Amino acid sequence: MSEQQHPSPADIVRFYLEAGVDTPLQDGPINRLAEVKIAPEQVIAAKPAAGLPVVYDVDVSSAQTLEELKAMLDAYDGCGLKKTATQAVFSDGVPGSRVMLVGEAPGRDEDIQGKPFVGKSGQLLDLMLKAIGLDRSSVYIANTIYWRPPGNRPPTAEESAQCLPFIRRQIELAKPEFIVFVGGVSAKTMLATNAGIMQLRGKWTEFSLPELGTLPALPTLHPAYLLRNPAHKRLAWTDWLSLKAKLKNT
Repeated sequence: MSEQQHPSPADIVRFYLEAGVDTPLQDGPINRLAEVKIAPEQVIAAKPAAGLPVVYDVDVSSAQTLEELKAMLDAYDGCGLKKTATQAVFSDGVPGSRVMLVGEAPGRDEDIQGKPFVGKSGQLLDLMLKAIGLDRSSVYIANTIYWRPPGNRPPTAEESAQCLPFIRRQIELAKPEFIVFVGGVSAKTMLATNAGIMQLRGKWTEFSLPELGTLPALPTLHPAYLLRNPAHKRLAWTDWLSLKAKLKNT
């Protein structure tokens, strides 16, 4: 009988990076059974992310509808991910909804079906939305990256920059009242920060676009990460409760 193979430290680090974990919680133990209280809202002071280009080679301002933006994206060859993906994953849900969710990048199921969050992580997302009285008919969903990275690897800073003009314009055209950045890649890309998702999650911040002005935005943990780390669902639950309170009180 062969000896059981154990993952190396490098394999473990790679696993957590792919899951979106980039910041340790703390050195001491955590009482998982303690009562959860939603922290007071606070604004994040985002630090510019190193290495993210600020000049892009595509002008999407001429797109006046989401349909026009989708056609422009389909014709765009500036991102190498397009060559290995089955199709672009543009959106799901209803444009004009009060809440817009911005995820990270398509996975295998999304690449096949052409919609964001349709795999196991999407099923968990649907349950979390249902728990606060929402569903896909009352939100609008997109990703920061429109094509599946090979092997579901994290997108590079360059790939994120190539897609960034499209997702920013997509938000402008969808006109949400609130944005939820789902996962570390989404939060760090859209907020142009190096802060990790554990530092960002659960804290309302301001997200500005030329045509919409300043919107309230909430980073939260990605469902795929929660499937691998179910103990952290309680953290995500406080985030979604915070969104529910925003919707009720605004």
